[in-house]
Parts: sequence; C-alpha cells; structure tokens
Amino acid sequence: MKKIYKTFVFLLISTNILAQNNTLDKASNNLTLDGNLEFVEENLIDAEVFYRAAISKDSMNNIASYNMANSFYRSGLNMEALNEYKSAIKKSKNKMDLHKSFHNLGDVYMQNKDYQNAVNAFKNALLNNPYDDETRYNYALARELLKNKDNKKDKKDDKKDDKKDQKKDDKKDEKKDEKKDDKKDEKKDDKKDEKKDDKKDDKKDDKKDDKKNKPKPNQISPEQLKNLLKAMNNEEKKVQDKVNKNKVKGVPVKNKKDW
Repeated sequence: MKKIYKTFVFLLISTNILAQNNTLDKASNNLTLDGNLEFVEENLIDAEVFYRAAISKDSMNNIASYNMANSFYRSGLNMEALNEYKSAIKKSKNKMDLHKSFHNLGDVYMQNKDYQNAVNAFKNALLNNPYDDETRYNYALARELLKNKDNKKDKKDDKKDDKKDQKKDDKKDEKKDEKKDDKKDEKKDDKKDEKKDDKKDDKKDDKKDDKKNKPKPNQISPEQLKNLLKAMNNEEKKVQDKVNKNKVKGVPVKNKKDW
C-alpha cells in the first residue's frame, strides 16, 4: 500500500512531458509545477492552493487533480482524496494514468476499511495494468479482508437472529405461563364460586328444613306429635293390661274329678 508515493513521483515527471506536447494549458501547467515544488517541501496547504489554481485554468488537468488528491491523502483528508482521485480518473487520457489513480483510490478505501470498494478499485487498476505486482498484492489483501469482514458480519447476524428467536421463545413461554396462571386463577375463582354456591345452597336447605319443622300457628310440630302418640300408646297399653287381668279373673276353673 506504499504505491501512492511512487505514483506521485511518476506523475510529477509526466507533467513536464505533457507540457512539452502542449496537451495542457501553459498557465495551468506552470501552476501545477509550483504545486509540485510545495508538495516536495511538505507545504501541503500551499500545494493545494496551486493545484486548485491550475484546475481553474484548465478543468481537464488530470495531473493537478491527481497530485492534489495525493496532497489530501498525505494530510489525512481521506474523503477529499477520494473525490479528487475520482475526478482524476474521469479526466485520465491513458491506461497508465488510470492505473495509478485507481490504485491510489484503492489505498484510500483500504485506509477507510471499505474493503468492497477497495477490491473494485484495485481490480480496475489491474485491468489497466495487469503486470503491477503491488496492485495484485493489494487486490488479494483487500479480497481476504472483505471475506473475513463478511464472515464476522454473518456471525453477528446469526447471533442477532438467535437472540431474536430466543426472545420470541421467551415471549411464547411468558404467554404460556400467563395463560396457565389465568387458568389457575379461573379455577380458583370457580372453586370459590362453587364454595359460595354450596354455602348458599346449604343455607337455603337449612332454611327450608327450619320452615318445614317450624310449626305453623295453632298447629302441632312433628316432634310434639311423636311425643303425643307415644304417650297415647303408653296409656292404651296400660288400659289393655288392666282388661286382660280382669279377663283372667273371670274365667272358671275346671275341677279335677275322677270318674
């Protein structure tokens, strides 16, 4: 992932070559060279100012865009670097420039741990230069990191799904327990109601018996009637016994006489 600095040096040289071929606006080319000098001196802010001025003079100056992206990258401004590398890619006129821009774009994605886009960027770099060993290495590394990231994500998703399923099961169990408790409560209530009903019935029966046994006005109760009949039976027995005794006394006794 050190390719970015080698690429930058290459495009500094190619700026002079392109200027000689009159492919860049002269003023834009001079501003680009001034920006390169500031970049070498690590004056990154001043370098950015010159590169922006160069692009304002010639919007198709892909060298200024590419070098400004390198300046952003060195400053730790990754998002700005991403946007400027993409701009340089759109302006690139040959495969060599495309390869360098895509390679460095992949480096920034790797720094951001955006492995999917890094894989895509390195793949495009290889399509423009399949012989670059460093690009091939970065491409393989990005794919491996992406694979590991996806595996971790799948495991996390599985854990989340397991937790969701567990929560669902817990809720089901809670509902079952609630239903059981409700049934228990209903049974308890039913038993209470039955007991109340039994007590009510017992009270009603007692009241009925009391009403039955309770003598009406000017009437003899069943108990009194029993006692009265018993007394009458006793009196009748006494009278019968007297009658029987009198009968015995009035019967003539035969004499025992020998003939």
